[in-house]
Amino acid sequence: MIVNLLLVGLGLVILLFAGDSLVKGAVNLALRVGIPALIVSLTIVAFGTSAPELLVSVKAILDGAPGLALGNVVGSNIANVLLVLGVPAVLFGLVTRESDTRHSFIQMMVATVLFITLAAIFGGYAWVQGLILLAGLAFMLGHAFRASMRHRKFGKDVEGDEIEELEGADPDLAWWKIILFLILGLVGLPLGANLLVENATEIARTIGVSETVIGLTLVAVGTSLPELATTVMAAYRRQTDVVLGNVIGSNLFNLLGIIGVAALVGRIPVDPQMLRFDMLVMFAASLLLAPFVFKGWHMGRVWGAAFVALYVLYTVLVVAL
Repeated sequence: MIVNLLLVGLGLVILLFAGDSLVKGAVNLALRVGIPALIVSLTIVAFGTSAPELLVSVKAILDGAPGLALGNVVGSNIANVLLVLGVPAVLFGLVTRESDTRHSFIQMMVATVLFITLAAIFGGYAWVQGLILLAGLAFMLGHAFRASMRHRKFGKDVEGDEIEELEGADPDLAWWKIILFLILGLVGLPLGANLLVENATEIARTIGVSETVIGLTLVAVGTSLPELATTVMAAYRRQTDVVLGNVIGSNLFNLLGIIGVAALVGRIPVDPQMLRFDMLVMFAASLLLAPFVFKGWHMGRVWGAAFVALYVLYTVLVVAL
């Protein structure tokens, strides 16, 4: 099992670097061919940073382990709130009163309710439910794009600033480097996903737990590492908008985009235990953000420690149950 754990770690490392490489290549290719930075940030960056989770979920379904795919998404959303926000809050504290993420938070809660409702009614996600989730994602992206365009219409032209702030953007990046980044991303993502899924499944069989439990814990934390690194650096720079926006945006894409696409590949059944416990924990964890988003409560070290403690408690309960 030690070899399997090492290979899971190797798969995660490959996924992280391949995902970052794909984002860099795609962002700079899009900007080179004249796609506006605004559209790139709303689509390519958002989808690119979720590519590791997407590849893991699709690979899991193709390998006959849909529980791992669903556990990865639900577990990642829980980890994003309790761990990815909790750790930077413990380290630096988060001043939320100056951030404006209320609209995005409402969208995330609507997506969460839709996600759970579909599971409760249909007992899983097939292609029809996948299309419903993807339609919800398209609607929210369209709304965000229209809102951003209205903001730019009545504000100054900030295209140059947007390009500078865009993740992975480099106006002087050579064409050969762009192509190299794309190749590394496109080759590395399926390779990392294959290593991660196959060895995580083998670990589950060895220790006698379900693939769902491995997805909710080991795989979920692993695929949430990019978000954790981003939020820690943003919290250090006092960019609370980036911290909250990263978590909320990632959760939205996990629910609507990743499961939406994965459900088109194959049916994803929902274990009744996950519906009764894990999905409710996901909803409750998301709801915990409400006072920080709407009331501007300061998320200091005490709150951060409480969030991390709740995540540890949840992990213990998942393994014990």
